[in-house]
Amino acid sequence: MHAHNLATVFLVAPTSTDARLKTIAEQSRGFVYALSRTGITGEQQQIAADAAQLVARVRRFSSMPIAVGFGISNAQQFQAVGEFADAAVIGSAIVNIVEKHGRNSAEPVANFIRGLRTEKSVAQSGALTK
Repeated sequence: MHAHNLATVFLVAPTSTDARLKTIAEQSRGFVYALSRTGITGEQQQIAADAAQLVARVRRFSSMPIAVGFGISNAQQFQAVGEFADAAVIGSAIVNIVEKHGRNSAEPVANFIRGLRTEKSVAQSGALTK
């Protein structure tokens, strides 16, 4: 990775021990990817309550940006993550749009992303401006 100037991004989970968080923080480059929940990815109804706690735990070991992902699929969840993390990762919701619209998915994806950035979220969430 270093030879090709690529950042190594490791994942942390709510079940990660502090020792593992410390090791991941020391070895990661670019940012740390925090999984918002245990289990599988995909659209969820709400953000797991322990996602903010995980970000706080990681911050004890790292000053790198922390991105939270796994189940974030709407503006409300995006805004909630912006309250405690530096970035939100949205995968499954965008994949579903692409599956639905195929080659014509550029505009629906752009509309979805624009919808995440409501006036309220832009004013309140630092994650949207970083």
